[in-house]
Amino acid sequence: MSQITITVNGKVCTGQAGETILNIAKANGIEIPNLCYDKSVARYGACGMCVVEVEGNPKLQRACSIEAADGMVIHTETARTIEARKIAMELLMSDHDGDCVGPCSLNCPAGTDCQAYVKQIALGNDREAVRIIKEKLPLPASIGRVCPHPCETACRRQYVEQPISIAYLKYFAADNDLASGNPFRPEVKAPTGKRVAIVGGGPGGLTAAYFLAVAGHSVTVYDAMPKMGGMLRYGIPEYRLPKKVLDREIQEIQDLGVTLKNGVKIGRDISFEEIRKSADATVVAIGAWKSSGVGCPGEDQQGVLGGIDFLREVSLGNAPDIGKKVAVVGGGNTAMDACRTAVRLGAEEVYVVYRRTRNEMPAEDIEIEEAMEEGVTFKFLTNPAEILGENGRVKAVKLQVMELGEPDASGRRSPVPVEGKFEMLEVDTVIAAIGQKLEPTGFDSLEMTKKGNISADEATYRTSLEGVFAVGDATNKGASIAIEAIGEANRASQVIDAYLNGREISYRRPFVSEREVTENLKAQLAGKPHAARIKMPQRSPEERRHDFQEINLGFAEADARAEAARCLECGCHDYADCKLIRCANLYEIHPERLEGEQHPGFVEEKLVCIERNQRKCILCNLCVRTCDEVAGKAILGLVGRGFQTVIRPEFNDPATIADCVNCRKCAEICPTGALRIVK
Repeated sequence: MSQITITVNGKVCTGQAGETILNIAKANGIEIPNLCYDKSVARYGACGMCVVEVEGNPKLQRACSIEAADGMVIHTETARTIEARKIAMELLMSDHDGDCVGPCSLNCPAGTDCQAYVKQIALGNDREAVRIIKEKLPLPASIGRVCPHPCETACRRQYVEQPISIAYLKYFAADNDLASGNPFRPEVKAPTGKRVAIVGGGPGGLTAAYFLAVAGHSVTVYDAMPKMGGMLRYGIPEYRLPKKVLDREIQEIQDLGVTLKNGVKIGRDISFEEIRKSADATVVAIGAWKSSGVGCPGEDQQGVLGGIDFLREVSLGNAPDIGKKVAVVGGGNTAMDACRTAVRLGAEEVYVVYRRTRNEMPAEDIEIEEAMEEGVTFKFLTNPAEILGENGRVKAVKLQVMELGEPDASGRRSPVPVEGKFEMLEVDTVIAAIGQKLEPTGFDSLEMTKKGNISADEATYRTSLEGVFAVGDATNKGASIAIEAIGEANRASQVIDAYLNGREISYRRPFVSEREVTENLKAQLAGKPHAARIKMPQRSPEERRHDFQEINLGFAEADARAEAARCLECGCHDYADCKLIRCANLYEIHPERLEGEQHPGFVEEKLVCIERNQRKCILCNLCVRTCDEVAGKAILGLVGRGFQTVIRPEFNDPATIADCVNCRKCAEICPTGALRIVK
């Protein structure tokens, strides 16, 4: 063959006559996206992803099937080709039904690959499980104990019987790793010479420190409290999170080269401007440490405490005198921590006052149940109307009786006062656990939102000051759970790393296909073999209510492995190698723009050693051509016409399956995971 020369995107490329545009471009270091091409089979040109513009030709050309001609001038990334590929991908994905990643991972604010690490635990590979977890989350032993596990809310195992104990499995593996004497530690990149200052040593700040240190930057964390940990240390009681566990995980972060400076308060010990000048980038992760008030007359009396203030003082060893009768106002996890702490401090009567019913409480069910076991009394559908006192000290709370009205913005039914109906509750202390907010002293130079939080761009985490980023409870949406702050800090660290390397990027959530939970799917799952969730062993309520020792005893190894083995592995096994999802993300597609008929729900068929998911198939025909041209069997073919076309044994004749020799080549070449090798 004779040599030819073409120009691709301004680059002169040489090849042989008869070669396709795609092959010559690839040989010269220029990648053109494709889905249906493989060098082992004949040219086909089905997917339309490899279209290019050839000067002198008004139509887009398919690079995988068009032979290059000497002197051709080709453009692969024009507005026209990009739009064509985007539309092609949106058409394909508008009818695609599959879980790229498990719903557990999608529902995790930190994006941890729950399916992957649970599988490793099932296999006994705790270190590998921790490695996977630490790709997103540097404090697995701590977070595994305290996270309200939104991952489990999405777990498909609930349609069989109960969700998998994902959070507790995390802390099982992390505890084993810490106890190994050689815990997993990521490889740190070569020093960049860039300096990062982080203000706030809570979960968000520590996470940012971890990932930026791993990226090779010099990181210093400043915190006003005596020790690092933020709300993990000062807002969560010892019985839930032993501080020795937190200390061990913080030490691992410090061992990456992170400098920790405690007892440094902005505006008192150092100005924010001084910190900015000391670094190439600054991260503000100061949390929300100011308790919200009860919001009724009499709340300024002695004996009225903020929930966060109360928990912080107990953690510091300065437990206040709360008397014998305590009322905790609120229905979240902070309220549960406060009431259970009051029990352990010796209160004889502890009440939780909540204006809705238990069904509307935001606290975890397990927290509510454990509080009840420890003797806490719940007064639902009541709300403080007035705090009564004597000589400036709390004596009682006047409670307005409530009833539920119409749903509010949160989706919960609004509490409505029952006119003229009140209850009296004699108490020595009232603890307000109904919210927390930012204390902005020292950060006056930063632009704030109308709600008084630091204003930060949700895609870049940038604040109003150059080189200053903000994450966590102190920013736009206000206080949330620790895993939310960790997720933000992880994503922000990617943006900050790019910034320090001279690039400007925005964090964009990767596109993934999510399988709809239909009644048909629920029915399929309900038919799977049952294996009840293994319960975390705990100390008895009678024993644990008298001290602050950890209440959970941890999984035995056999129980942890068995619990992990319950995973249904909902996420696609071929996700990491999926060309389809790579193209979807490359072109930032929005398949919801396209309306039209869709194939019926999820269909799985088993063909000898291959499991076929019809809803993942894009009809690229690679499997059919491979079976024919490579394996020489021609077992698979296209059945039906037009929209009804599916890939099945030729003529839909099951007898042809007998010729399958288990070569598995069709599954290996599939670009979308529609064919999966099974044992």
